[in-house]
Amino acid sequence: MNRYGEQAMEHWKENRPRAYRELEDPQEFFTDLGEEIAQEVETRARELAGKEPDGEGYLQRLQRLNTARLEAEGAVLRERVLLEEEPDQQ
Repeated sequence: MNRYGEQAMEHWKENRPRAYRELEDPQEFFTDLGEEIAQEVETRARELAGKEPDGEGYLQRLQRLNTARLEAEGAVLRERVLLEEEPDQQ
């Protein structure tokens, strides 16, 4: 299980315990979810980074790619991992 799967599993255990308990095989579910999230982060990061501008230096490229990855990761985590708490957890 990758770090995204682990993060999702911990979030569900703490904030969505009822949904977590209903999972038939939590290990498999979060392993698969983690892999899906990693793919989605990669795809979105590439889209956000766009094409390399003419004359872009190494540090500018590094910054552009890192920023794109962080933005993509944040968006995907909000959508797929950091789901709202169950009503009785608030």
